[in-house]
Amino acid sequence: MKNPVAWLITLAAVLAAIAWADPSAPAASGAPGSLTGAWRAQMRFKGGAFVDMKDLEFSYVYNEGGTLTESSNYDAAPPVPPAYGIWRRTGANRFQSKYLFYVTKAPASLRDITKGGGWAPDGHGVFTEEITLSADGDSYTAKVSYAAFDVNGKPAAGAGEGTATGTRITF
Repeated sequence: MKNPVAWLITLAAVLAAIAWADPSAPAASGAPGSLTGAWRAQMRFKGGAFVDMKDLEFSYVYNEGGTLTESSNYDAAPPVPPAYGIWRRTGANRFQSKYLFYVTKAPASLRDITKGGGWAPDGHGVFTEEITLSADGDSYTAKVSYAAFDVNGKPAAGAGEGTATGTRITF
């Protein structure tokens, strides 16, 4: 803008609109009956690598367009990156998700770390969930399957079945 006064008035109007916006308005969480949004879930396994983790929790973000990101309270034991995946609707209040994460192995010695090594790749895991969303859309139950694969992509020990319960994260 060539006129500094007009520019300042425009800037003041934009800042006022931002300041007077309703701070209690919820963030978008998708249409009713959708998984879109942020979730917190507890998982319990009947067998496999996760059977002894009685406090296993996952945080998810289900994105519009069918992608998802997951992180758990065990991501640091051993250190692993978040999981990434996909999800889709399979019926009324029913969904399927599939996501994978990379498994790491501990260094054999402190010397491995000092030589530039660290937690090396050791395979990957795949979670598949069959999700049933509650009528109010704020919670779900799921059947969970876990498959483990070695660094060469071949099935590895640790596969298991379990259940999950999730709640939508809201203000």
